[in-house]
Amino acid sequence: MARYETVLDTIGNTPIIKLQKLAPEGVNVYCKVESFNPMGSVKDRMALAIIEKAEQTGTLRPGQTVIESTSGNTGIGLAMVCAQKGYPLVITMSESSSVERRKLMRFLGARVVLTPASEKGSGMLKKAIELAELHGYFLCRQFDNDANPDVHTRTTAAEILADFAGEKIDYFVSGFGTGGTLLGISRRLKQADKTTKIVAVEPDNSQMLASGIAQARDPSGNISASHPNFRPHLMQGWAPDFISSLIERAQSEQLIDEIAAVSGSEAMNLARQLAQKEGIFVGTSAGATLAGALIIAKRSAPGTNIVCMLPDTGERYLSTPLFDDISTDMNEEELALSRSTASCRFDVSSTPSKPAVKAAPVAIDEEARKFVEATVANHSVVLFALEWCEFCWSARKLFNRLDIPFKSIDIDSVAFQKNDQGRKIREVLAHHTGAVTIPQIYIGGKHIGGCTDLFDAVVDGSAEKLLREAGIAPKNADGVNPYEFLPKWLQPRSMTV
Repeated sequence: MARYETVLDTIGNTPIIKLQKLAPEGVNVYCKVESFNPMGSVKDRMALAIIEKAEQTGTLRPGQTVIESTSGNTGIGLAMVCAQKGYPLVITMSESSSVERRKLMRFLGARVVLTPASEKGSGMLKKAIELAELHGYFLCRQFDNDANPDVHTRTTAAEILADFAGEKIDYFVSGFGTGGTLLGISRRLKQADKTTKIVAVEPDNSQMLASGIAQARDPSGNISASHPNFRPHLMQGWAPDFISSLIERAQSEQLIDEIAAVSGSEAMNLARQLAQKEGIFVGTSAGATLAGALIIAKRSAPGTNIVCMLPDTGERYLSTPLFDDISTDMNEEELALSRSTASCRFDVSSTPSKPAVKAAPVAIDEEARKFVEATVANHSVVLFALEWCEFCWSARKLFNRLDIPFKSIDIDSVAFQKNDQGRKIREVLAHHTGAVTIPQIYIGGKHIGGCTDLFDAVVDGSAEKLLREAGIAPKNADGVNPYEFLPKWLQPRSMTV
């Protein structure tokens, strides 16, 4: 292990892993696993390269806002780079991209402007150009920027060649989005050995390169329309609705020897097989690239060396069809395992029944009693809570959604640890309400109950009545189902246990 000055120094030097189970007998299929980059994708390399080149040339000023259009991985890489270097970042992204990508970018400090799915990749690019021109932002132009392929020539390809020193690379297989990875690596590999074959992979229902139809552009060279062969497909980050200038360069330089077409179903199948048979966790686009590599492998002689790019991690795809068949509930086999031993089961209680024992009375602390009563009297909505309890967070989320001001008394927080105040307050609440659980909620001085009691009161209208009597009018209430704020593991089960 090494010591690094910043997270940016950890980009690159990703491993090449040989497949042991999915490749045909005797054929060597190697994967360049780019999820080992700090933000989990190959785009980390390009994000840093574009920003550093702009700094060196002076086209990016200190503190200037950076903007780019992306399906997610470039934006996540840029969010990391901009966070470390101190640049504000705006991302334009089609609403059809997975929600976890939006959240990751926003978590890293970026602003994400969504564009209609009907406008496709060219729509999010158009929006980025408009915003850059209006607000004076630095536009990365990943689909045209020379820094994109150059970083792959300098780093990614160099790493591959170093890992195969003294050995022949027969095929290099990659999908394409911007085209920077394919162009940059192909240039260096071809320079090292002209006999290395470059295979570009694209969706079988959206074959733009294989069509031979040129991309429509205006006199300034900008994309003027979607490519006529584009169709929606499953591979996020792959094959937008246009052919980028970087891919056009790869074609004009005659770097691409073959084009392989793969289906979305095969891409998902191989992404799952990579996880379950090789232990390599990747997304749909990586599964698609491997599908292209296996097309080559199945017709290749023993001893052939094939290298393919696995561009990102499977965590980018949790809300996509890739995970549709992955349940959060136990299946029948898992339920059978659960029932095979006596304890910790959902279908029976694992605690033997005992005769009820009347608890000894607890002496109520007078100071704690006065605190609880004063808090309830002085605040229209009071939540006696635990700081990180999921039920307490669910109640807070509902109040925030309805724009209801509330006082949260977090009895396990540092503020209430002195003289064991939190425990004393809890004993007062149990004495007043007869309930030992937390949270306990009051509206207009009236005890409502716990989290689900609050949700029931919202549904039957009694909570709104109490709120209005206390002078509070809930907002944004239309269409709100309070039970959606419960933790996912408490949502209604899809099967009976």
